[in-house]
Amino acid sequence: MKKIKFLFAVLLALSLAGCRQQPVANNSVVLAYVTSWSSVMPNTDYVTHINYAFGHVNETFNGIIINRPSRSDSDDGRATSEDRLRAIVALKQQKPSLKIMLSVGGWGSGNFSEMAASEANRLAFAADCKRVITEFGLDGIDMDWEYPTSSSAGISSSPEDTDNFTLLMSEIRKAIGNDKLLTFASAGNARYVDFKAVEPYIDFVNIMTYDMGRPPFHHAAFKSSEHTRGSCVESVDLHVEAGVPIHKLTLGMPFYGRGIDVISGFIDYRNLVNNNGELGIIGRNGEVTMLEGYKELWDEDAQAPYWVDAEGKFILTYEIPRSIAIKCEWLKEKGMLGAMYWDYNGDDDEGTLQKAVYNGVMGK
Repeated sequence: MKKIKFLFAVLLALSLAGCRQQPVANNSVVLAYVTSWSSVMPNTDYVTHINYAFGHVNETFNGIIINRPSRSDSDDGRATSEDRLRAIVALKQQKPSLKIMLSVGGWGSGNFSEMAASEANRLAFAADCKRVITEFGLDGIDMDWEYPTSSSAGISSSPEDTDNFTLLMSEIRKAIGNDKLLTFASAGNARYVDFKAVEPYIDFVNIMTYDMGRPPFHHAAFKSSEHTRGSCVESVDLHVEAGVPIHKLTLGMPFYGRGIDVISGFIDYRNLVNNNGELGIIGRNGEVTMLEGYKELWDEDAQAPYWVDAEGKFILTYEIPRSIAIKCEWLKEKGMLGAMYWDYNGDDDEGTLQKAVYNGVMGK
């Protein structure tokens, strides 16, 4: 009887051990866009994926060039950008789990419509994606065509772009195989792409949930308020309704603000000064301008910060660790894949925003 009891106890212990939850790897994505025109090298402690920006469709519509669109296609310009890409890929020696992709496109980057309209060009471009992946030791390709059927960025377009984009993604998937990543950047309004048709070919979609407004409207608000023309919640819902599974979506976060008046246009987070409520901006020459009477306020409905001037006018919309933390908690509850941000160089020297994104997504 004692032997039977002992055997039962052993079996029970083994059974309980088998039922006990084991640690599960966190497969969430924290993706940073790292640009070719910056010299900053990313800290691999706070990213899981890097999209190198940018590659572009070449002038013959059948391959990729890796340099800035505003630069000439000279060997020197290409070599500079390719050398930086190789330096970024070398970071995998520090962190073998790091995934690095080439992002092809960006605002104002053209030749997509012509390339995608031709079967021969699509096939050649897809083959060149494979060539680039192999040559540079990449983990995949990110397509950043802004946007199929639209010429708002000053590029050519066609009504057939949406269908051709699906055909293109299908060809790229065939060329690079299933062991490489294929992603794309999507507008916050979930237009321009047939998401249901393209979904079988892609690993995930990076929603550009920013640039949704300029003062007096937030450009990356979490929820709707009187100061919004779009929100992260609305954008995610639109993408799910369009046919993208929630677990294939990353939420975009800007490391820059949009301002008016004294703070005109785009301004990186690193150039914003907030010393115990005393606000200022750092100019391109490094000179600090303090803004007397300006205040940082919090929009409780939108869950977003903003600055007002001495007269109370909304003059700056941007992101801070508090707003990032709220978004990260929500995206985890929703079952999203993770977060991405544009761009790494916009952060301050302490890595304030990148740490907020990483810790928020990973639950640190």
